[in-house]
Amino acid sequence: MESRCSVCGQGYTFEYKPGKKLPSYFPFCSQRCKSIDLGKWLNGEYRISTSLPHIESLTDTEKEVLAEYLLKDGEVDEILSEEDA
Repeated sequence: MESRCSVCGQGYTFEYKPGKKLPSYFPFCSQRCKSIDLGKWLNGEYRISTSLPHIESLTDTEKEVLAEYLLKDGEVDEILSEEDA
């Protein structure tokens, strides 16, 4: 498959087979460009321009689904109740 690196603009090819892993640096052309992109996020050069929903606007069911997802995905170790926070 062919793609273009969003950091340096270089075109590159990679092999993709269903069920197999993509290159570790995907969707960039190299580990160097992947690291440059991460650095831009960490330095605040990239921003998410859309406001994220406030937790208060979620229903109890939506909060439970979100909590289960974050725990299962390993994003958090525990979820505190609103009273504990």
